[in-house]
Amino acid sequence: MKIVIAPDSFKESLSAMAVAEAIEKGFREIYPDADYVKVPMADGGEGTVQSMVEASGGRYIDQWVQGPLGQPVAARWGMLGDSDTAVIEMAAASGLHHVSPELRNPLNTTSYGTGELIVAALERGVKRIILGIGGSATNDGGAGMMQALGVILRDKQGRSLSPGGEALAALASIDLSGCHPLLRKVSITVACDVNNPLCGPQGASAIFGPQKGATAEMVNTLDAALENWGRHIYQATGREVINAPGAGAAGGMGAALLGLLNAELRAGVEIVVETLQLEQAVKDAD
Repeated sequence: MKIVIAPDSFKESLSAMAVAEAIEKGFREIYPDADYVKVPMADGGEGTVQSMVEASGGRYIDQWVQGPLGQPVAARWGMLGDSDTAVIEMAAASGLHHVSPELRNPLNTTSYGTGELIVAALERGVKRIILGIGGSATNDGGAGMMQALGVILRDKQGRSLSPGGEALAALASIDLSGCHPLLRKVSITVACDVNNPLCGPQGASAIFGPQKGATAEMVNTLDAALENWGRHIYQATGREVINAPGAGAAGGMGAALLGLLNAELRAGVEIVVETLQLEQAVKDAD
């Protein structure tokens, strides 16, 4: 008898693998001789790195990166057992939990640390990056991530932009010439479960800004800044992202991923099921 165990985590209680092990322990009391296959699941959000690393026999990498307000934070990402695939959670570097409630201000927070994690994965020779973008503290359209990847953002005076979403209002040019060369050799798949556009009443700033500390006035400022960001992405690449589904995810991170990194946005659970080959595992299960 083959029994496949594929649970999600119990939030703030048990990891998906711990749940799977507990289920197996119970089943073994009744079916001690069964063949048990554990496939810990996730939806692309918190716990995705842990589930996919444990399910594939991969490993963790811990490093210090720049947090949402420029402070050093310890972040963990994973390499799957195939050694070709990196799994990164944006929240590990740029998550809201890194910013105490009284300091939450999406005018200033940056996704730079997420870019640093991507650089680390690239320099380990991966061929594919799976990126979960839930739980972010940022509303910078992924600009900080792109700066970490070597892109230079300048204002009209030719000065490099400072971190944060507000600074994008002054953006005058995007210089892609220094973009990390290894990006050409990888595919980036993004776990994204929202379809919000970059701007407007359903956009990143209006829908997600308030939960990151934005006031009504900040929302208007950030929305205008992201619109400028979207226009310049179009000028630099010919890709329209202002109204693109998913571009508004994670404070506009989707816009940079779609427009500048040519990433694919997919439902998180689909990515996990496909990568961990759950369908194949259950084909001959009892």
